Amino acid sequence: MAVVIEEMDPAHWQQVRQIYQEGIETGLATFETELPSWEKWDEAHLPFARLVAIAQGLVQGWAALSAVSTRAVYSGVAEVSVYVSASWRGQGVGTALLKRLVDDSQKNGIWTLQSGIFPENVSSIALHESCGFRVVGTRKRIGKLHGIWRDTVLLERRSEVMGVA
Repeated sequence: MAVVIEEMDPAHWQQVRQIYQEGIETGLATFETELPSWEKWDEAHLPFARLVAIAQGLVQGWAALSAVSTRAVYSGVAEVSVYVSASWRGQGVGTALLKRLVDDSQKNGIWTLQSGIFPENVSSIALHESCGFRVVGTRKRIGKLHGIWRDTVLLERRSEVMGVA
């Protein structure tokens, strides 16, 4: 089935929000426990490289970047979010989103992408590795989710075109 990657706009928000909720409910995708409003989500993400995967006329996945710091020295470092609807996982949607996210990030001056993934989310780790990310290490007991300490695997992808000189 054909999947088209498009720029996200506010009209996609309700479908994006629903997919985000699916991710929250798995307990494997995020430390978040509540969905943000569009305004809060919009404020927390960079203004570029906000993507949706459209198939059968619906949003089936989304990806976006967040700044890791407000300090100028880290202006080229961003945190990756990639979410795919449950019914479309394993069909290449995540790969299409992440590859386009990498391309768009480099066009906008990003030289390092990073992602913190729960170790139990092996499919997300594999997705990132297939798109050129490498495991940097495991951050032990980095945060609590529902009162339980959780680890995250830290992955990064260094651009081969940005920040190399």
